[in-house]
Amino acid sequence: MVRIKTSWTRLSVSSRTWSSSEVNISRILALDVGDARIGLALSDPLGIIATPLTIITRQDIDVDIQTIIDVVTKNKVDRIIVGLPFSMDGTLGAQADKVRSFAGDLSRRVDIPLEYRDERLSTVEAKRMLQEVGKTSRTTRYDAAAAALILQGYLDDIRPSQEYHEDDISPAD
Repeated sequence: MVRIKTSWTRLSVSSRTWSSSEVNISRILALDVGDARIGLALSDPLGIIATPLTIITRQDIDVDIQTIIDVVTKNKVDRIIVGLPFSMDGTLGAQADKVRSFAGDLSRRVDIPLEYRDERLSTVEAKRMLQEVGKTSRTTRYDAAAAALILQGYLDDIRPSQEYHEDDISPAD
C-alpha cells in the first residue's frame, strides 16, 4: 500500500520524503491541431488531471508555434502530446499529414519530447460532453475540450495501474 502525504513544502510516498526543491513538478501539454484552430490542454503538476487551457486561432505558423512555446515556458511543460487524426480504418490521411508537418516544425523549435496520440472521435466526444452540460451555443469551441480528452487518455495510460483509495491519502503531519 502506498501512502501519499502532501503539503506546500513536502511530498511523502511510503517512507521517503522529498522537499519541494527536490520534487520535479512539471506539466504535459496536449494539442488538437486543426486548420482554423489549435486546442490546448494542460495537465496538473502531478500528471493526473487534464484541463482545457485555451484555443489558438490559426494565423501564421511562426506565430502559432511561438504562442505554443510561450505556453510551454510559462507552464514548465516537459512533454507535448499531439493528437493525430487517424481515419476510422486506422489509416492516416491528408489532415494527419498537416498535423505531422506542424508538429515537426514545432519539435525543431522546442527542446522537449513530442509524442503523437490517436485522436479519433475526440472532437465528437468533446461536443457530446459539452452538450450534455449545456454548453451548446453556436460560438462554443470544442478544440480545447478535445485536447483535454486526448491528454486525459494519455495520462490514464501512463499512470501506474495501482488504485488509490481515500484512506490511502492523508495530509502531511
